[in-house]
Amino acid sequence: MIAEKQSAPNTGAIPHLRWYICGLLFFATTVNYIDRQVLGILKPVLEKQMSWSEADFGWMLSAFNAAYALMMPLAGRLMDWMGTRLGYASAVFVWTLAAMAHSLAGSAAQFSIARFCLGIGEAANFPAAIKTVADWFPKRERALATGIFNSGSNVGAILAPLMVPYLAATFGWRSAFLVTGSLGFLWIIAWLALFREPAEHRRLSAGERQLIASDREEETPRKVKYVRLLGKRAAWAFLIGKFLTDPIWWFYLYWTPGFLNRQYGLDITQLGPPLIVIYLLADAGSVGGGWLSSALLKRGWALTSARKTAMFVCAAAVVPVSLLMFTGERVWLAVALISLAASAHQGWSANLFTLASDVFPRSAVGSVVGLGGFGGAIGGMLVSPLIGYWLDFSHGAYGPLFVIAGLMYLIAWVLLHVLLPKFEPVEI
Repeated sequence: MIAEKQSAPNTGAIPHLRWYICGLLFFATTVNYIDRQVLGILKPVLEKQMSWSEADFGWMLSAFNAAYALMMPLAGRLMDWMGTRLGYASAVFVWTLAAMAHSLAGSAAQFSIARFCLGIGEAANFPAAIKTVADWFPKRERALATGIFNSGSNVGAILAPLMVPYLAATFGWRSAFLVTGSLGFLWIIAWLALFREPAEHRRLSAGERQLIASDREEETPRKVKYVRLLGKRAAWAFLIGKFLTDPIWWFYLYWTPGFLNRQYGLDITQLGPPLIVIYLLADAGSVGGGWLSSALLKRGWALTSARKTAMFVCAAAVVPVSLLMFTGERVWLAVALISLAASAHQGWSANLFTLASDVFPRSAVGSVVGLGGFGGAIGGMLVSPLIGYWLDFSHGAYGPLFVIAGLMYLIAWVLLHVLLPKFEPVEI
Protein backbone atom coordinates (compact mmCIF):
# COMPACT_ATOMS: atom_id res chain seq x y z
CA MET A 1 0.00 0.00 0.00
CA ILE A 2 1.29 3.39 -0.98
CA ALA A 3 -0.06 5.07 2.13
CA GLU A 4 1.79 2.60 4.35
CA LYS A 5 5.14 3.32 2.73
CA GLN A 6 5.12 7.06 3.21
CA SER A 7 8.47 7.98 4.66
CA ALA A 8 9.23 11.41 3.31
CA PRO A 9 7.85 14.77 4.38
CA ASN A 10 5.77 16.59 1.80
CA THR A 11 6.98 20.11 2.49
CA GLY A 12 6.42 22.27 -0.58
CA ALA A 13 3.91 19.85 -2.09
CA ILE A 14 2.90 20.43 -5.71
CA PRO A 15 -0.90 20.51 -6.08
CA HIS A 16 -2.28 17.86 -8.45
CA LEU A 17 1.19 16.42 -8.97
CA ARG A 18 -0.18 13.30 -10.66
CA TRP A 19 -1.37 15.41 -13.59
CA TYR A 20 2.11 16.89 -14.05
CA ILE A 21 3.35 13.29 -14.27
CA CYS A 22 0.65 12.63 -16.86
CA GLY A 23 1.89 15.68 -18.77
CA LEU A 24 5.35 14.12 -18.94
CA LEU A 25 3.80 10.93 -20.35
CA PHE A 26 2.04 13.04 -22.99
CA PHE A 27 5.35 14.76 -23.82
CA ALA A 28 7.17 11.43 -24.18
CA THR A 29 4.47 9.99 -26.45
CA THR A 30 4.51 13.11 -28.62
CA VAL A 31 8.30 12.87 -29.04
CA ASN A 32 7.93 9.15 -29.72
CA TYR A 33 5.70 9.77 -32.74
CA ILE A 34 7.71 12.73 -34.01
CA ASP A 35 10.87 10.63 -34.08
CA ARG A 36 9.29 7.70 -35.89
CA GLN A 37 7.78 9.97 -38.58
CA VAL A 38 10.83 11.98 -39.64
CA LEU A 39 12.18 9.37 -42.05
CA GLY A 40 8.88 9.03 -43.91
CA ILE A 41 8.54 12.79 -44.36
CA LEU A 42 12.11 13.04 -45.66
CA LYS A 43 11.72 10.06 -48.00
CA PRO A 44 11.21 12.17 -51.18
CA VAL A 45 14.50 13.98 -50.48
CA LEU A 46 16.59 11.07 -49.27
CA GLU A 47 15.61 8.52 -51.91
CA LYS A 48 16.83 10.87 -54.64
CA GLN A 49 19.99 11.92 -52.83
CA MET A 50 20.99 8.39 -51.83
CA SER A 51 19.46 6.46 -54.73
CA TRP A 52 17.25 4.30 -52.54
CA SER A 53 14.89 1.82 -54.11
CA GLU A 54 11.40 1.44 -52.69
CA ALA A 55 12.49 -1.96 -51.40
CA ASP A 56 15.36 -0.32 -49.50
CA PHE A 57 12.86 1.92 -47.76
CA GLY A 58 10.63 -1.05 -47.02
CA TRP A 59 13.50 -2.89 -45.32
CA MET A 60 14.23 0.18 -43.17
CA LEU A 61 10.65 0.15 -41.93
CA SER A 62 10.83 -3.60 -41.44
CA ALA A 63 13.92 -3.18 -39.24
CA PHE A 64 11.98 -0.82 -36.96
CA ASN A 65 9.03 -3.21 -36.70
CA ALA A 66 11.28 -6.20 -36.07
CA ALA A 67 12.88 -4.46 -33.09
CA TYR A 68 9.48 -3.24 -31.89
CA ALA A 69 8.09 -6.78 -32.03
CA LEU A 70 11.16 -8.18 -30.29
CA MET A 71 10.96 -5.73 -27.41
CA MET A 72 7.19 -5.50 -26.95
CA PRO A 73 6.84 -8.68 -24.81
CA LEU A 74 9.95 -7.69 -22.79
CA ALA A 75 9.43 -3.98 -22.22
CA GLY A 76 6.95 -4.29 -19.37
CA ARG A 77 9.11 -6.74 -17.48
CA LEU A 78 12.15 -4.49 -17.96
CA MET A 79 10.18 -1.65 -16.38
CA ASP A 80 9.40 -3.90 -13.42
CA TRP A 81 13.06 -4.87 -13.07
CA MET A 82 14.65 -1.42 -13.46
CA GLY A 83 11.85 0.65 -11.98
CA THR A 84 9.84 3.15 -13.98
CA ARG A 85 12.05 6.15 -13.22
CA LEU A 86 15.29 4.71 -14.58
CA GLY A 87 13.66 2.25 -16.98
CA TYR A 88 11.62 4.87 -18.82
CA ALA A 89 14.54 7.31 -18.90
CA SER A 90 16.80 4.58 -20.30
CA ALA A 91 14.31 3.75 -23.05
CA VAL A 92 13.97 7.40 -24.09
CA PHE A 93 17.77 7.77 -24.00
CA VAL A 94 18.13 4.80 -26.38
CA TRP A 95 15.55 6.05 -28.85
CA THR A 96 16.86 9.63 -28.65
CA LEU A 97 20.37 8.51 -29.59
CA ALA A 98 18.94 6.31 -32.33
CA ALA A 99 16.80 9.14 -33.72
CA MET A 100 19.79 11.50 -33.84
CA ALA A 101 22.02 8.76 -35.29
CA HIS A 102 19.91 8.89 -38.47
CA SER A 103 21.73 12.15 -39.22
CA LEU A 104 25.02 10.22 -39.52
CA ALA A 105 23.67 7.58 -41.92
CA GLY A 106 24.87 7.56 -45.49
CA SER A 107 23.39 4.35 -46.86
CA ALA A 108 20.24 2.28 -46.72
CA ALA A 109 21.95 -0.27 -44.45
CA GLN A 110 23.00 2.43 -41.99
CA PHE A 111 19.49 3.86 -41.90
CA SER A 112 18.17 0.35 -41.23
CA ILE A 113 20.51 -0.04 -38.25
CA ALA A 114 19.39 3.31 -36.85
CA ARG A 115 15.77 2.29 -37.41
CA PHE A 116 16.27 -0.99 -35.56
CA CYS A 117 17.76 0.83 -32.57
CA LEU A 118 14.87 3.31 -32.65
CA GLY A 119 12.39 0.43 -32.46
CA ILE A 120 14.18 -1.08 -29.46
CA GLY A 121 13.81 2.13 -27.47
CA GLU A 122 10.35 3.17 -28.64
CA ALA A 123 8.75 -0.19 -27.85
CA ALA A 124 9.00 0.63 -24.13
CA ASN A 125 7.00 3.87 -24.30
CA PHE A 126 3.49 2.51 -23.92
CA PRO A 127 4.25 -0.23 -21.35
CA ALA A 128 6.16 2.32 -19.26
CA ALA A 129 3.44 4.96 -19.55
CA ILE A 130 0.65 2.50 -18.70
CA LYS A 131 2.59 1.27 -15.65
CA THR A 132 3.12 4.88 -14.54
CA VAL A 133 -0.60 5.59 -14.80
CA ALA A 134 -1.35 2.48 -12.74
CA ASP A 135 1.10 3.65 -10.05
CA TRP A 136 0.04 7.31 -9.94
CA PHE A 137 -3.74 7.28 -10.48
CA PRO A 138 -6.72 5.68 -8.76
CA LYS A 139 -8.63 3.34 -11.03
CA ARG A 140 -11.46 5.80 -11.66
CA GLU A 141 -9.00 8.29 -13.25
CA ARG A 142 -6.82 5.90 -15.24
CA ALA A 143 -8.91 5.90 -18.42
CA LEU A 144 -8.76 9.71 -18.57
CA ALA A 145 -5.02 9.78 -17.85
CA THR A 146 -4.37 7.13 -20.49
CA GLY A 147 -6.45 9.03 -23.02
CA ILE A 148 -4.49 12.20 -22.32
CA PHE A 149 -1.03 10.69 -22.75
CA ASN A 150 -2.14 8.59 -25.74
CA SER A 151 -3.30 11.74 -27.53
CA GLY A 152 0.38 12.62 -27.78
CA SER A 153 0.64 10.12 -30.64
CA ASN A 154 -1.70 12.22 -32.76
CA VAL A 155 -0.07 15.47 -31.65
CA GLY A 156 3.32 14.06 -32.65
CA ALA A 157 1.93 13.00 -36.03
CA ILE A 158 0.75 16.60 -36.55
CA LEU A 159 3.87 18.38 -35.27
CA ALA A 160 6.29 16.34 -37.39
CA PRO A 161 4.96 17.69 -40.73
CA LEU A 162 5.20 21.20 -39.29
CA MET A 163 8.79 20.90 -38.05
CA VAL A 164 10.57 18.56 -40.45
CA PRO A 165 9.99 20.33 -43.81
CA TYR A 166 11.11 23.67 -42.36
CA LEU A 167 14.24 22.24 -40.76
CA ALA A 168 15.19 20.26 -43.86
CA ALA A 169 14.60 23.16 -46.24
CA THR A 170 16.43 25.68 -44.03
CA PHE A 171 19.30 23.73 -42.48
CA GLY A 172 19.44 20.48 -44.42
CA TRP A 173 17.86 17.08 -43.82
CA ARG A 174 20.38 16.03 -41.15
CA SER A 175 19.21 18.88 -38.92
CA ALA A 176 15.69 17.45 -38.90
CA PHE A 177 16.92 14.27 -37.21
CA LEU A 178 19.18 16.16 -34.82
CA VAL A 179 16.65 18.75 -33.67
CA THR A 180 13.63 16.48 -33.33
CA GLY A 181 15.74 13.73 -31.76
CA SER A 182 17.21 16.09 -29.16
CA LEU A 183 13.72 16.71 -27.72
CA GLY A 184 14.18 13.40 -25.93
CA PHE A 185 17.02 14.84 -23.83
CA LEU A 186 14.74 17.64 -22.63
CA TRP A 187 12.21 15.04 -21.56
CA ILE A 188 14.82 12.98 -19.69
CA ILE A 189 15.93 16.03 -17.70
CA ALA A 190 12.34 16.89 -16.76
CA TRP A 191 11.49 13.26 -15.93
CA LEU A 192 14.47 12.67 -13.65
CA ALA A 193 13.90 16.01 -11.95
CA LEU A 194 10.20 15.49 -11.24
CA PHE A 195 9.45 11.78 -11.15
CA ARG A 196 9.68 9.52 -8.12
CA GLU A 197 7.47 6.66 -7.01
CA PRO A 198 4.48 8.04 -5.08
CA ALA A 199 5.70 6.45 -1.83
CA GLU A 200 9.01 8.30 -2.13
CA HIS A 201 7.98 11.66 -3.57
CA ARG A 202 8.70 14.64 -1.28
CA ARG A 203 6.47 16.98 -3.32
CA LEU A 204 3.36 14.77 -3.13
CA SER A 205 0.77 16.00 -0.64
CA ALA A 206 -0.70 13.66 1.94
CA GLY A 207 -4.17 14.16 0.48
CA GLU A 208 -3.13 13.27 -3.03
CA ARG A 209 -1.12 10.31 -1.78
CA GLN A 210 -4.24 9.03 -0.07
CA LEU A 211 -6.31 9.59 -3.22
CA ILE A 212 -3.86 7.60 -5.35
CA ALA A 213 -3.99 4.69 -2.89
CA SER A 214 -7.74 4.92 -2.31
CA ASP A 215 -8.77 1.87 -4.34
CA ARG A 216 -5.47 0.02 -4.55
CA GLU A 217 -6.60 -2.73 -2.20
CA GLU A 218 -9.15 -3.94 -4.74
CA GLU A 219 -6.48 -4.96 -7.25
CA THR A 220 -5.22 -8.53 -7.56
CA PRO A 221 -2.41 -8.31 -10.13
CA ARG A 222 -0.85 -11.51 -11.42
CA LYS A 223 1.31 -12.53 -14.33
CA VAL A 224 -0.39 -14.33 -17.18
CA LYS A 225 1.75 -16.50 -19.41
CA TYR A 226 1.43 -15.89 -23.12
CA VAL A 227 1.08 -19.61 -23.80
CA ARG A 228 -2.15 -19.62 -21.79
CA LEU A 229 -3.51 -16.67 -23.75
CA LEU A 230 -2.77 -18.39 -27.05
CA GLY A 231 -5.23 -21.10 -26.05
CA LYS A 232 -8.08 -18.56 -26.14
CA ARG A 233 -10.00 -17.73 -29.33
CA ALA A 234 -10.53 -14.16 -28.12
CA ALA A 235 -6.75 -13.63 -27.90
CA TRP A 236 -6.36 -14.87 -31.48
CA ALA A 237 -9.18 -12.58 -32.62
CA PHE A 238 -7.37 -9.60 -31.13
CA LEU A 239 -3.94 -10.66 -32.43
CA ILE A 240 -5.20 -11.31 -35.97
CA GLY A 241 -7.10 -8.03 -35.99
CA LYS A 242 -3.89 -6.19 -35.12
CA PHE A 243 -1.78 -8.29 -37.50
CA LEU A 244 -4.00 -7.47 -40.49
CA THR A 245 -4.79 -3.81 -39.85
CA ASP A 246 -1.77 -2.28 -38.04
CA PRO A 247 0.37 -2.58 -41.21
CA ILE A 248 -2.23 -0.49 -43.04
CA TRP A 249 -1.75 2.28 -40.49
CA TRP A 250 2.03 2.05 -40.94
CA PHE A 251 1.42 2.26 -44.69
CA TYR A 252 -0.43 5.56 -44.28
CA LEU A 253 2.13 6.85 -41.78
CA TYR A 254 5.30 6.08 -43.74
CA TRP A 255 4.37 5.83 -47.42
CA THR A 256 1.89 8.71 -47.85
CA PRO A 257 4.62 11.40 -48.19
CA GLY A 258 6.29 9.40 -50.98
CA PHE A 259 2.94 8.80 -52.67
CA LEU A 260 2.05 12.50 -52.65
CA ASN A 261 5.50 13.35 -54.00
CA ARG A 262 5.45 10.77 -56.78
CA GLN A 263 1.80 11.09 -57.79
CA TYR A 264 1.24 14.84 -57.38
CA GLY A 265 4.72 16.31 -57.37
CA LEU A 266 4.51 17.77 -53.86
CA ASP A 267 7.99 18.60 -52.59
CA ILE A 268 8.98 18.54 -48.94
CA THR A 269 7.86 22.13 -48.35
CA GLN A 270 4.36 21.30 -49.67
CA LEU A 271 3.75 18.08 -47.75
CA GLY A 272 2.91 19.71 -44.42
CA PRO A 273 -0.74 20.79 -44.96
CA PRO A 274 -1.96 17.47 -46.46
CA LEU A 275 -0.30 15.42 -43.71
CA ILE A 276 -1.65 17.67 -40.97
CA VAL A 277 -5.19 17.31 -42.36
CA ILE A 278 -4.83 13.51 -42.49
CA TYR A 279 -3.76 13.20 -38.86
CA LEU A 280 -6.18 15.79 -37.51
CA LEU A 281 -9.04 13.78 -38.99
CA ALA A 282 -7.45 10.56 -37.72
CA ASP A 283 -7.58 12.06 -34.23
CA ALA A 284 -11.27 12.80 -34.71
CA GLY A 285 -11.85 9.25 -35.90
CA SER A 286 -10.34 7.82 -32.74
CA VAL A 287 -12.85 9.73 -30.64
CA GLY A 288 -15.73 9.12 -33.05
CA GLY A 289 -15.23 5.36 -33.22
CA GLY A 290 -15.25 5.05 -29.46
CA TRP A 291 -18.25 7.35 -29.19
CA LEU A 292 -20.29 5.27 -31.67
CA SER A 293 -20.09 2.00 -29.75
CA SER A 294 -20.69 3.81 -26.45
CA ALA A 295 -23.74 5.54 -27.91
CA LEU A 296 -25.16 2.21 -29.08
CA LEU A 297 -24.61 0.70 -25.64
CA LYS A 298 -26.47 3.62 -24.03
CA ARG A 299 -29.38 2.92 -26.38
CA GLY A 300 -29.63 -0.58 -24.95
CA TRP A 301 -27.68 -2.54 -27.56
CA ALA A 302 -25.94 -5.69 -26.43
CA LEU A 303 -22.15 -5.42 -26.04
CA THR A 304 -21.40 -7.73 -28.97
CA SER A 305 -23.78 -5.91 -31.31
CA ALA A 306 -22.56 -2.45 -30.31
CA ARG A 307 -18.86 -3.22 -30.68
CA LYS A 308 -19.19 -5.19 -33.92
CA THR A 309 -21.51 -2.64 -35.50
CA ALA A 310 -19.08 0.18 -34.72
CA MET A 311 -16.18 -1.87 -36.11
CA PHE A 312 -18.17 -2.71 -39.27
CA VAL A 313 -18.98 0.97 -39.82
CA CYS A 314 -15.27 1.79 -39.51
CA ALA A 315 -14.29 -1.09 -41.80
CA ALA A 316 -16.79 0.07 -44.42
CA ALA A 317 -15.57 3.67 -44.15
CA VAL A 318 -12.08 2.54 -45.19
CA VAL A 319 -13.31 1.02 -48.46
CA PRO A 320 -13.48 4.30 -50.49
CA VAL A 321 -9.68 4.61 -50.32
CA SER A 322 -9.66 1.79 -52.89
CA LEU A 323 -10.81 4.39 -55.43
CA LEU A 324 -7.69 6.50 -54.98
CA MET A 325 -6.33 5.55 -58.40
CA PHE A 326 -9.27 7.38 -59.99
CA THR A 327 -8.62 10.76 -58.37
CA GLY A 328 -6.54 11.96 -61.32
CA GLU A 329 -4.75 15.24 -60.58
CA ARG A 330 -7.09 16.22 -57.73
CA VAL A 331 -4.65 16.03 -54.85
CA TRP A 332 -7.10 17.16 -52.18
CA LEU A 333 -9.59 14.50 -53.21
CA ALA A 334 -6.82 11.96 -52.66
CA VAL A 335 -6.04 13.55 -49.30
CA ALA A 336 -9.72 13.37 -48.38
CA LEU A 337 -9.88 9.64 -49.16
CA ILE A 338 -6.71 8.91 -47.17
CA SER A 339 -8.00 11.08 -44.31
CA LEU A 340 -11.26 9.14 -44.22
CA ALA A 341 -9.38 5.83 -44.21
CA ALA A 342 -6.95 6.95 -41.50
CA SER A 343 -9.84 8.28 -39.40
CA ALA A 344 -11.73 5.00 -39.81
CA HIS A 345 -8.62 3.04 -38.84
CA GLN A 346 -8.35 4.94 -35.57
CA GLY A 347 -12.04 4.32 -34.87
CA TRP A 348 -11.53 0.63 -35.64
CA SER A 349 -8.46 0.54 -33.41
CA ALA A 350 -10.26 2.21 -30.50
CA ASN A 351 -12.93 -0.51 -30.58
CA LEU A 352 -10.45 -3.31 -31.15
CA PHE A 353 -8.51 -2.25 -28.04
CA THR A 354 -11.71 -2.38 -25.99
CA LEU A 355 -12.07 -6.05 -26.95
CA ALA A 356 -9.22 -6.84 -24.57
CA SER A 357 -10.91 -5.17 -21.60
CA ASP A 358 -14.40 -6.35 -22.64
CA VAL A 359 -13.67 -10.07 -22.45
CA PHE A 360 -10.43 -10.58 -20.49
CA PRO A 361 -9.92 -10.15 -16.73
CA ARG A 362 -7.97 -7.07 -15.70
CA SER A 363 -4.92 -9.13 -14.78
CA ALA A 364 -4.65 -10.31 -18.39
CA VAL A 365 -5.43 -7.09 -20.28
CA GLY A 366 -1.83 -5.84 -20.35
CA SER A 367 -0.56 -9.17 -21.65
CA VAL A 368 -3.28 -9.31 -24.32
CA VAL A 369 -2.45 -5.79 -25.49
CA GLY A 370 1.25 -6.70 -25.59
CA LEU A 371 0.44 -9.79 -27.61
CA GLY A 372 -1.59 -7.72 -30.06
CA GLY A 373 1.20 -5.14 -30.32
CA PHE A 374 3.58 -7.97 -31.13
CA GLY A 375 1.24 -9.21 -33.86
CA GLY A 376 0.85 -5.75 -35.37
CA ALA A 377 4.61 -5.21 -35.41
CA ILE A 378 5.20 -8.59 -37.06
CA GLY A 379 2.61 -7.67 -39.69
CA GLY A 380 4.39 -4.40 -40.37
CA MET A 381 7.76 -6.13 -40.51
CA LEU A 382 6.50 -8.55 -43.19
CA VAL A 383 4.44 -6.10 -45.23
CA SER A 384 6.87 -3.18 -45.56
CA PRO A 385 9.45 -4.96 -47.78
CA LEU A 386 6.64 -6.38 -49.93
CA ILE A 387 5.30 -2.87 -50.52
CA GLY A 388 8.77 -1.72 -51.52
CA TYR A 389 9.32 -4.61 -53.94
CA TRP A 390 5.90 -4.04 -55.50
CA LEU A 391 6.54 -0.33 -56.05
CA ASP A 392 9.92 -1.08 -57.65
CA PHE A 393 8.40 -3.76 -59.88
CA SER A 394 5.37 -1.69 -60.88
CA HIS A 395 7.27 1.62 -61.21
CA GLY A 396 5.26 3.27 -58.47
CA ALA A 397 1.78 1.82 -58.92
CA TYR A 398 0.19 2.69 -55.59
CA GLY A 399 -3.36 1.93 -56.77
CA PRO A 400 -3.40 -1.81 -55.96
CA LEU A 401 -1.90 -1.11 -52.53
CA PHE A 402 -4.78 1.21 -51.68
CA VAL A 403 -7.27 -1.42 -52.94
CA ILE A 404 -5.79 -3.95 -50.51
CA ALA A 405 -5.77 -1.33 -47.73
CA GLY A 406 -9.43 -0.59 -48.41
CA LEU A 407 -10.56 -4.21 -48.17
CA MET A 408 -8.37 -5.49 -45.34
CA TYR A 409 -10.62 -4.23 -42.53
CA LEU A 410 -13.67 -6.06 -43.87
CA ILE A 411 -11.57 -9.24 -44.06
CA ALA A 412 -10.38 -8.68 -40.50
CA TRP A 413 -13.96 -8.04 -39.34
CA VAL A 414 -15.19 -11.32 -40.86
CA LEU A 415 -12.35 -13.28 -39.23
CA LEU A 416 -12.98 -11.60 -35.88
CA HIS A 417 -16.69 -12.48 -36.16
CA VAL A 418 -15.88 -16.12 -36.93
CA LEU A 419 -13.36 -16.44 -34.10
CA LEU A 420 -15.43 -14.53 -31.57
CA PRO A 421 -19.18 -14.73 -32.35
CA LYS A 422 -20.03 -13.27 -28.95
CA PHE A 423 -18.11 -11.04 -26.54
CA GLU A 424 -18.15 -13.11 -23.36
CA PRO A 425 -15.84 -13.09 -20.32
CA VAL A 426 -12.80 -15.30 -20.80
CA GLU A 427 -11.64 -17.46 -17.93
CA ILE A 428 -7.87 -17.51 -17.39
